[in-house]
Amino acid sequence: MEDPELAAELAEHQHDHGHRDVSGGWLRAATFGAMDGLVTTIALIAGVGGGGADRDLIVLTGMAGVVAGAFSMALGEFASVGTQNDAVDAEASVERRELARHPRAEQYELAQTYREMGLSEQTAAAVAREVHADPELALRVHLTQELGVSLDSKPSPWVAATSSFAAFVVGGIIPLVTFLLGYSSLALGLAVGGIGLLVAGALTSRFTSRTWWGAALRQLAFGAIAAGATYLVGMLIGVSVG
Repeated sequence: MEDPELAAELAEHQHDHGHRDVSGGWLRAATFGAMDGLVTTIALIAGVGGGGADRDLIVLTGMAGVVAGAFSMALGEFASVGTQNDAVDAEASVERRELARHPRAEQYELAQTYREMGLSEQTAAAVAREVHADPELALRVHLTQELGVSLDSKPSPWVAATSSFAAFVVGGIIPLVTFLLGYSSLALGLAVGGIGLLVAGALTSRFTSRTWWGAALRQLAFGAIAAGATYLVGMLIGVSVG
């Protein structure tokens, strides 16, 4: 490269400019799974504990909830992501047919899109013409411009399901730790679960623009609402241990 200033800027740019991988399907699934595991288990132990259940019943209920919830989350994520990918493939087939049947019209539409983005008429027409010289490139560009999707960055259903399953189990076990260690205090278990919500919320802030304490308090508030509701239900209904 003949321009030393440009070379230096490119080197600096490559060093300090990067993005986290948010398109693979694992981040949303893992975050949702961990939060759901924490909130679900906290709510369960609050409900049965508020109804007068002993430690053994709390552990049984909590563990059953963790197993059931983890499989439900994983299967739901697999089906959801798989269905979304199938929908993208279906739209790609539709677009591929339109490109074959009406290539000039599709090229004109793409040029119009570039003009609306601010390119000059000549530049927009030239870019659209070059894109349409490669049918596969034209397909990908049209899908991105018209639908906002990409064939090259579809999330994996397996990654989403596995991430969700593992995160739910980890999140769900945290409120049960004290009970599994032999303690019977409901308040202690809920406190540990609350700490887990604070930590999980703070960790999610690393992937967003939220402050760590704002994200932490938000998750704690969500858990407190769920726990309060189920605790009230448990108190009203009660648990009969024969």
